[in-house]
Amino acid sequence: MESAEIRRRWLSFFEERGHTVVPSASLIADDPTLLLVPAGMVPFKPYFLGEVKAPWQRATSVQKCVRTPDIEEVGKTTRHGTFFQMCGNFSFGDYFKEGAIRFAWEILTKSVADGGYGLDPEKLWITVYLDDDEAEQIWREKIGVPAERIQRLGKKDNYWSMGVPGPCGPCSEINYDRGPEFGVEGGPAVNDERYVEIWNLVFMQYERGAGIGKEDFEILGELPSKNIDTGLGLERLAMILQGVQNMYETDTLRVVMDKATELTGVRYGAAQGSDVSMRVVADHMRTSVMLIGDGVTPGNEGRGYVLRRIMRRAIRNMRLMGATGPVVQELVDTVVDTMGQQYPELITDRQRILGVALAEEAAFLKALKGGTNILDTAVTETKAAGGQVLSGDKAFLLHDTWGFPIDLTLEMASEQGLSVDEEGFRRLMKEQRDRAKADAQAKKHGHADMSGYREIADAAGETDFIGYTSTVGESRVVGILVDGVPSPVATEGDDVEIVLDRTPFYAEGGGQIGDTGRIKLDTGAIVEVRDCQKPVPGVYVHKGVVQVGEVTVGAQAQAVIDVHRRNAIARAHSATHLTHQALRDALGPTAAQAGSENQPGRFRFDFGSPAAVPSAVLTDVEQRINEVLSHEMDVHAEVMSIDEAKKQGAIAEFGEKYGERVRVVTIGDFSKELCGGTHVHNTAQLGLVKLLGESSIGSGVRRIEALVGVDAYKFLAREHTVVAQLQELVKGRPEELPEKISSMLGKLKDAEKEIEKFRAEKVLQAAAGLVQGAKDVKGVALVTGQVPDGTSADDLRKLVLDVRGRIQGDRAAVVALFTTANGRPLTVIATNETARQRGLKAGELVRTAAKTLGGGGGGKPDVAQGGGTSVEAIGEAIEAVERLVGETA
Repeated sequence: MESAEIRRRWLSFFEERGHTVVPSASLIADDPTLLLVPAGMVPFKPYFLGEVKAPWQRATSVQKCVRTPDIEEVGKTTRHGTFFQMCGNFSFGDYFKEGAIRFAWEILTKSVADGGYGLDPEKLWITVYLDDDEAEQIWREKIGVPAERIQRLGKKDNYWSMGVPGPCGPCSEINYDRGPEFGVEGGPAVNDERYVEIWNLVFMQYERGAGIGKEDFEILGELPSKNIDTGLGLERLAMILQGVQNMYETDTLRVVMDKATELTGVRYGAAQGSDVSMRVVADHMRTSVMLIGDGVTPGNEGRGYVLRRIMRRAIRNMRLMGATGPVVQELVDTVVDTMGQQYPELITDRQRILGVALAEEAAFLKALKGGTNILDTAVTETKAAGGQVLSGDKAFLLHDTWGFPIDLTLEMASEQGLSVDEEGFRRLMKEQRDRAKADAQAKKHGHADMSGYREIADAAGETDFIGYTSTVGESRVVGILVDGVPSPVATEGDDVEIVLDRTPFYAEGGGQIGDTGRIKLDTGAIVEVRDCQKPVPGVYVHKGVVQVGEVTVGAQAQAVIDVHRRNAIARAHSATHLTHQALRDALGPTAAQAGSENQPGRFRFDFGSPAAVPSAVLTDVEQRINEVLSHEMDVHAEVMSIDEAKKQGAIAEFGEKYGERVRVVTIGDFSKELCGGTHVHNTAQLGLVKLLGESSIGSGVRRIEALVGVDAYKFLAREHTVVAQLQELVKGRPEELPEKISSMLGKLKDAEKEIEKFRAEKVLQAAAGLVQGAKDVKGVALVTGQVPDGTSADDLRKLVLDVRGRIQGDRAAVVALFTTANGRPLTVIATNETARQRGLKAGELVRTAAKTLGGGGGGKPDVAQGGGTSVEAIGEAIEAVERLVGETA
């Protein structure tokens, strides 16, 4: 039975039984917490949470889903995949357990001729939650499943929640026995490879509290309206009905692998390596088509990055199998043809989907050629040096310049026996994001269209930078780009990029951000420059907006930078050099620069260090920097050969590439670095440098953040004001503040401990009185009561256990105490060994009490906890516990 027919039968079956057919929602989740729809119930989430009233009592759907946490595992096994379809039927306060179970059994076992799937009932195994007696009874007595094919599993396997406070409930799963060739017998509790889960029935009947994971949360009580959420994996059912061994051999994926065979000549099943590639191609191309169909486009963030990542992984695996040219068109057409039977919109939207996919393939093939060469060189160099780890900056270069997703670099490096410094890569990615502005996407040279800039560079040559000596320059407009496209003219209001033949504007580089200012044309037009970049070597691009008039290519202009801002940046850049040298003097040459950013009045400096820098050392570094400022050292720059610079001991600037001639910036006899940035003329111009602190940004990399000049003075002035206020509060001198405040905090902590101790003792003082008031119920010492409101669950448990321990001898004992916490009733019940031998179990007693309180609970036979919603029912709950003790004992 083909997948399209499985889908059709599902929707038809439930529609005939009063369910509204709800079309699949887009894969783009209408939920800020999700990138993509990962489960069939997601579109119905607002109804289950009670945020919106469901427009129907019964609904059914076949929902498109994508899950991506294990992308790198796709292909390596036959169980991992990214796209799947989840068939679901839902009840909102209508039918509950019996209805859901009957529907499931009917469609699965009904003959194919009568509209069902025709599964052999003898091959179906059932799992239910540990204490879900009701579901087990329905399966056994109403459906007729033998008790030996029904297994009980715990919370991890058979209890559902959304992972946050809200609806939850036990599950019942239907599993199919694929036979002894898939492993030992014993049911799904023993072998989930042989007994594969095909359908999960979720009975939403409780409300869960806060907690972590699948098991660590409290059940607060029953929901006012019980709901049903079920999910059957279409691909898993197709695998069974089509008689194949895994989902990759089903009709919608096998056809893609067959097309890959046609394009490469490689047959599925011939070898392990090519089988992995085949599965990657089949899964990722199908997912890509479904994502593009729903409006996702390749990008570097969010769901766009997911699409780019899986598309590029599929294309590369085709090349590993021998494909040499473009392959995406035929693969996309194959997916559209097969999935279009279920989603006709794919066929009508074929050309748009192809357009997006082909553009991404073209971009990646171009990147792959250059990036592979870079990677091969880096691998060779790493191995030659005896290394086994590819550096994070190489991985970053491949990502940023060539568009290599990190998992592709990991994969390609692994194939050559190397691992990758992922931590270093993540750090560099974070630095890039931190520096990014509103136009960050346009600055990513590896992904932006460079053709317009190159066209201008070819026609006009490189820009003459005069900014080291001038802040104003007479220039001529040699290029204009509007929306990234060369244009002869730009008019008032246009966002524009202007290229001049000469400019005083510094373009971002070497850790220094670009200049801002104005370009004034002879015609009276004015352009406000908000940034300056070098998207291609030698071409300075002034990014801004036309404020007045019209700008044309060839017009004469005057370029004027914001001098006040430039000077503030120059102070920060010179301070960075001083910090670098002072750190090396204090920590040694291992404190090498690993990144920097110089902004007006502030800077950050990253450097290598295996551990945090002690505060005393940081203080010494700061003092040394400011001593240099007081020495009024001259700052000068000169151009020399790279060899001469090395002989003079100049330190290389992070991330810069150097030619034969380099610029060396020298600060007195203190610092000498290769640098292309702008600086002060004398250290006295810095005024003051204040190091704010240092922190870790990755393995072996620390970051210092600092203020310079007026910004540093303002910071210290604020600090002085705060210190003065603290002096007034604690009545002490500045040097006494740490000791006085530490003493006050210590006293406060001691007081809190005393209060906690007093509160706990007060609760436990009630134990003796409670024991004296124990009732004899058929020979069982029963202690019940309500303790003061506000008693915590932890203190209530301690009290219950303390009371139980005070009951002497071998007498059976049950202790059931109640309290009110945060407006809700809470109970803890404990039994001793003798009581348990008489059938009295704390879990059962708690469920009885909690049900009376309008809630739920559970626990172990010796101690259990529950809660509810009705404080007024505590008295009734106590009576209910006493009755059950009497009946059981």
